[in-house]
Amino acid sequence: MNDKKNSILLVDGMALLFRAFYATAINNYFMINSKGIPTNGVHGFVKHLFSAIDHFNPTHVICCWDMGSKTFRTEQFPEYKANRSEPPVELIPQFDLVKEVVESLDIPNVGLHGYEADDCIGTLAKQYATDHSVIIVTGDKDILQLLEENISVAIVRNGFGNYDVYGPERLFEEKGITPRQMIDLKALMGDPSDNYPGVKGIGEKTALKLLIEYGSVEGILENLPNLTKSQRGKIEDGLEMLQLSHQLARIHCEVPVDCALETAEFKVNKERALTTFKELEFKGLDRLIG
Repeated sequence: MNDKKNSILLVDGMALLFRAFYATAINNYFMINSKGIPTNGVHGFVKHLFSAIDHFNPTHVICCWDMGSKTFRTEQFPEYKANRSEPPVELIPQFDLVKEVVESLDIPNVGLHGYEADDCIGTLAKQYATDHSVIIVTGDKDILQLLEENISVAIVRNGFGNYDVYGPERLFEEKGITPRQMIDLKALMGDPSDNYPGVKGIGEKTALKLLIEYGSVEGILENLPNLTKSQRGKIEDGLEMLQLSHQLARIHCEVPVDCALETAEFKVNKERALTTFKELEFKGLDRLIG
């Protein structure tokens, strides 16, 4: 299948599930069905999924998932994401349920223990982008490091069907750096949401200035004598964490996952999907599948 017309939507499943869950959980609205199962996150996820499909009109759709909190990154740095609290009890049963719903829509679920969804997305995106166009739907700008000619990223905004769409050109216009330099940016400034510090005392403004001037972390280290005394001191003091943060920030695109494109062609079995919606007592979703 080398038809350039193929447009592949790679969905960060957990990003959409969490967004959907917290949108209604804030008002303690969990949509608990007659079996006692909360379904608010899954219900909202389906709406997000079909909004993206309607907006981007892909030929193929794949959902990628985190498979637990233990990954090669937590082995490298036990504090990685350690600042995140346990998921609410109402969300826990929805982790498996959402994958069952995706399967009922004949959309492949992809995930691998020891890796994050981003690593699976990166691996598949690079595989497909050789011959096809790829759109990644996520809530996380970390994934902008994957941008290239045939890979765009749609950051989900508030509401349904609202996206900030990035290609390499837009990233360069906004930040003055290339997708590859996003890894260096995160290494220098750290990431509070993932709980790694980067270089203490260096924020985004300084990190961008250094990267625009010296190109990469490696280039900065080669030019330490040219930095201000303050910058040089901070980097020398934080060198070990800088190098570790660079490893943590990089999305791995060589993960042992694959997904044959023919299994991902988007064509919903309406009867099967409606049966699933009925079992879960979902209301208002029938119209989404035509």
